[in-house]
Amino acid sequence: MATYNKRGYKPKTKVEKQVEEEVIESTTAEVFNTLDETASKTEDFVAKNQKYIFIIIGVVAAVVLGSLAYKEYVAKPKQMEAMNDMFQAQKYFDQAVTGVEKDSLYNLALNGGEGKFGMLDIISEYSGTDSANLASYYAGTAYLRLKDYKNAIEHLSNFSSEDEILAPLAKGNIGDAFVQLNQKEDALSYYEEAANMRNNEYTTPMYLSKAGAVALDLGKADKALTYYKRIKDEFANSTEAANVDVFIGKAQVLANK
Repeated sequence: MATYNKRGYKPKTKVEKQVEEEVIESTTAEVFNTLDETASKTEDFVAKNQKYIFIIIGVVAAVVLGSLAYKEYVAKPKQMEAMNDMFQAQKYFDQAVTGVEKDSLYNLALNGGEGKFGMLDIISEYSGTDSANLASYYAGTAYLRLKDYKNAIEHLSNFSSEDEILAPLAKGNIGDAFVQLNQKEDALSYYEEAANMRNNEYTTPMYLSKAGAVALDLGKADKALTYYKRIKDEFANSTEAANVDVFIGKAQVLANK
């Protein structure tokens, strides 16, 4: 392939070429010397501190293996045992929701019966398990139905979940408890959180409606109007949408005063 020299190009002399080659060789040698020095320093560091390095590696390995062993041989069996012990309490709770002797059944769900654990026992005996977490939801809801609102708030606040329905229900139940305690600002905050946690046809319009009602009660008509319009626009098929135009009209009147 032909090569082209720029105008004014002067070929390098033999001396210039020799100098250039020596510079390249010198630079290359410096690079390799630097690499050698770095490697040597690293080897010296490892040699001087290998005892501590091995200790650190050992500690990390022990933590990882210990965590895996705990999950496999402690946490899993403990969770299974908790689920078994929780079965009767959950049965009492379900019967309370659908039955007639609600108060006595909710108390049994909380405190146990027939020699079986209640939700409070599960929380105490199996702390840190998924079952104890779920028991906090059941306990909080049972206390809410028994009108023990402070205990309801305490236990529902200890519950955490990513579930589509249970997560907003827990927040909304706390809102219900604050309404009963006449702490409307707190109730509104929890209703708003419950409405915004998930976007579904059940919990979202329900808590938008409750937030709207409390907002109206607090004189926050503009905020209530926003909630009611969202029900109308986004959840037209929900139960709450059936009479939402009435509440929109009421909120508009109050907002314009």
